[in-house]
Amino acid sequence: MKFIHTADIHLGAEPDAGSSYSTERPEELWNSFERLLDVCEEEQTDLLLIAGDLFHRQPLRKELKELDYLFSRLTHTQVVLMAGNHDYLKSTSYYRNYPWQGPVHMFLSQRPACMEFAEIGTCVYGLSYEQREITQSLYDAVRPQKRQPVEILLVHGGDEKHIPFRKNELVKQGYDYIALGHIHLPAELVKDQMYYAGSLEPTDKNDTGKHGYIKGEIKGGRTRVQFVPFACREYVHMEVKTEKDMTGRELKEKIARSIQERGVQNIYKMILMGFRDPDTIYDPGRLDTYGNIVEILDETKPAYDYEKLKTLNTDNLLGQYIESLADAKEGSIEAIALAEGVQAMLEAKGSKI
Repeated sequence: MKFIHTADIHLGAEPDAGSSYSTERPEELWNSFERLLDVCEEEQTDLLLIAGDLFHRQPLRKELKELDYLFSRLTHTQVVLMAGNHDYLKSTSYYRNYPWQGPVHMFLSQRPACMEFAEIGTCVYGLSYEQREITQSLYDAVRPQKRQPVEILLVHGGDEKHIPFRKNELVKQGYDYIALGHIHLPAELVKDQMYYAGSLEPTDKNDTGKHGYIKGEIKGGRTRVQFVPFACREYVHMEVKTEKDMTGRELKEKIARSIQERGVQNIYKMILMGFRDPDTIYDPGRLDTYGNIVEILDETKPAYDYEKLKTLNTDNLLGQYIESLADAKEGSIEAIALAEGVQAMLEAKGSKI
């Protein structure tokens, strides 16, 4: 039995993406999911497991209609879907009574249930959220019933506010595979048996690293899985070192080269490190060549002329402070303390020298 495990698609989200991608990024989430369905069709995957948060919020009926059309093109794959904490089953949710035309099987209650697929010898156990937060350990009571040779558990959560569970307890229950959702970074909890798929596409600037889906096969009682990178863009946190004489234009060129090396299609959070001329203030708005920077943190320190400052302040606390750290080596903790201390004292005096 071949399956694909995905989660946290967050259709309808509007991720930060920089000026070049912000308007098209929401549509890219849809496009990426459509590409995944194309993979299911090409590989004749038996089951597509969606472990919650297919939508970022309550889906509109017209969105379910668009989604149903995509599912209806599948000629072999059966889709098993649960609602997570973002797209939970409100009493008025369109999920509750939508007449799927495609091969879609959705858990429509917070009470655990079993879906049976005799043609592929598989049972899938799971439930759906009916509220944003569930603090009870609902999965602890779900036991495989040995109705089919292959038994899978679909799970969304894992923290104290979203159906907490104990990994070892779930593993002991004897499922062939446990498909997890809610955590946006892919993670192996138990090799070939229990995984967070992570989000198909990153939706937050802190969702760094590769994103994709889990591809698996269960044959002869043995499960084998692999993570498949799939996202069209990554969020990258990149440190850029500045020099004390570096101008704003020079820094812009350095950032552009760094982005070219890592990938212009990616989305960046830049952290400026190092030293700069005390009179130089970098303008973040002028450093974004490609429109794919969502944040710039300036953690540079002013490169003061300490000898000049010490000479001008021999009779006060500033001069004494510089003298006390005169032997600090560049890049050391002492050097950082010297720069920050001098900056604080000069700001208190209202001076830039």
